[in-house]
Amino acid sequence: MSWTPLAAQSYRVAMTVDDLPFVGTGSPSTTQAEEAKRAAKANHKLLRALARHHVPVTGFVVQRGVEDLGVASGTTILREWTASGFDLGNHTNEHRDFNEMSVEQFEDQVIRGEGAFAELMKAAGRKVEFFRFPFNHTGDTQEKHDSAAAFLAGRGYRLAPCTIETSDWMFARSYELMLVRGDHTGATKLRKEYLAFTAEQIDYFNGLNKQVWGYDLPQIMLIHDNQLNADVIEDLLAIFERKKFKWITLSEAESDPAYSLPDTLVAKGGPMWGYRWARERNVKVDGRLEHEPPKWVEDYGKDTDWTRRTRSVF
Repeated sequence: MSWTPLAAQSYRVAMTVDDLPFVGTGSPSTTQAEEAKRAAKANHKLLRALARHHVPVTGFVVQRGVEDLGVASGTTILREWTASGFDLGNHTNEHRDFNEMSVEQFEDQVIRGEGAFAELMKAAGRKVEFFRFPFNHTGDTQEKHDSAAAFLAGRGYRLAPCTIETSDWMFARSYELMLVRGDHTGATKLRKEYLAFTAEQIDYFNGLNKQVWGYDLPQIMLIHDNQLNADVIEDLLAIFERKKFKWITLSEAESDPAYSLPDTLVAKGGPMWGYRWARERNVKVDGRLEHEPPKWVEDYGKDTDWTRRTRSVF
């Protein structure tokens, strides 16, 4: 079976942005003040575009990222998100992999992850509602999976799934190195190929989820708060709009019955929800049909020391 481009009809999608307040270069030559300035400018780009396109986005905060920019600078960025009418959710304190933690360590990560954003949401008169696991790793043993789910529910959280992803972290890692090197030709080529790949992924996952459920359910898009997405956000949003997607909130997306199906996956991996749903509903899908990012993007600068160190951030 092959996937065809989306037809000219109406679809629905909720936009989510991970790793607020910013995923930067990781370069040892970049000072905290320089990184905070870059983060502020990148977020201004994101916020302006999201507001202009009337996108009701939810951003997921890594508390350590707030501190790495300087608490004042990081908190100011998050306050700009809530002041723009956008919601914030919990992405843990340090973006650590649940596979490599105990349940007790995970619980500590969740609680400490509320450090900055929870008060900002309260001050904005909005409820702290959503949690997203780093790497979508929801538990590699039954005991860890069930304990984490019970803890989050007891703390009032709803799980934030995602149904469309673009491996933007891989593109962004190479893009940062291009900017540092002044490789403008490479950066231009990468932006173009990232947008083309995004269009392919939208079609693929929309088709996958329809195959599993038999109808066009609301999608939940995942991108990250980084320089690449800040630089292409207008074009990225336009792709959805050309494909006749309507922007909806994360809560509206999750009101669809598909999202009430419990997530029972126990695994070390973190697949998109279409694959999880296929497993739950015993629908055979062929994941080999999913597109892969261009190999040159993955290979660009992968042996550079500071790019290796940034991989664990995403």
